[in-house]
Amino acid sequence: MTTRTTAQPPADRGTHWLRRRLGRAVVLSYAAAVFLPGPGLWLRRTHALPVGAALHLPLSTTPLLLSLVLFAAGLQVPLSALGGLLRRPIALLAGLALHLTIPLLAIPAVAFLLRRTPDSDGGSGLVTAMILIVAMPVAAGATVWTGKGDGDQPTMVGLVLVSTLLSPLTIPLVISSLLPLLSDGYADKLTEAAHTTHGGFALLSVVLPCAAGILCRLVLPAPWQNRALGVVVPVALYGSLVLTYINASGALGSFLTQPRPLLLAAALAVATLVCLLSFTAGRCAGRLLRLDAPAASSLTLACGMNNSSASAVLITTTLPDKPHLLLPVLAYGLLQKTAAGRVVRGRQPRTHCSHPPAHSS
Repeated sequence: MTTRTTAQPPADRGTHWLRRRLGRAVVLSYAAAVFLPGPGLWLRRTHALPVGAALHLPLSTTPLLLSLVLFAAGLQVPLSALGGLLRRPIALLAGLALHLTIPLLAIPAVAFLLRRTPDSDGGSGLVTAMILIVAMPVAAGATVWTGKGDGDQPTMVGLVLVSTLLSPLTIPLVISSLLPLLSDGYADKLTEAAHTTHGGFALLSVVLPCAAGILCRLVLPAPWQNRALGVVVPVALYGSLVLTYINASGALGSFLTQPRPLLLAAALAVATLVCLLSFTAGRCAGRLLRLDAPAASSLTLACGMNNSSASAVLITTTLPDKPHLLLPVLAYGLLQKTAAGRVVRGRQPRTHCSHPPAHSS
């Protein structure tokens, strides 16, 4: 008797191919922003979409792409697996606690070191960018790396979901706690950003898209659910790369017109330091709590991976006159993916993940 294997649809094959090469695809997005920034700069601007004869609807590409990425993440949440977190909530609670405390430890250290530099504002610009990175919820892309490393997927999905749902409260709390580290001008801008996140940004751009994806997973029949996943997931995956390209075009475009090598070096150094401290804190916490290897891996990823796309969108909307602040955001986004790759390489997959991984952000 011969057995037939069911061929994967082309969209699934393309998505699987891209996920395996996600790191290289991100690097290519950065390269495209360097050599062809024009389309990215055009997409970064707000455009008026005509609706009727006299009405024009403002349309911004970056928040829409971020919403698409988070909707896809919510659509892939395996809600049935989250019940296990109620029986073993240690990793979830530790991840949430570290997600709030790491910024309060890492950012003051960065601010202290930058005060020793000759920067005219004492490094307040770089500190502002880093605050907006570490205040964001856990990146949905962490679930992709969890699946690759055979980590604890329910714990990771729970951390992404809960940190996202709490973000309207936690983002303003973290920002307000770190405001004394900044000069007056940046403190005022960051206060405005805190009010934005407390009001509409976190709700509209982070929570609602994720919740909409979860709701669709609950109400859609299984055949329709599979069709939706087959369409939304690949589109969101490519959309995340476009979002990376747009953000990189904004930062690298202005950098190329007015090169500031010292700023670039400082951005890379600061992003590296914060990324290293975050991943190290997660790894040490997993050992101190004596978590099993899958849960410890998920905890490490959750501590080090923040939603850099959301922070880039927030910088673009609240600080449009300072595109250079996207440099540390882009550096951190690339570094956290590199660090995540090192974490999961230490855990070779033994079994196939029973639930599709959530999409990156």
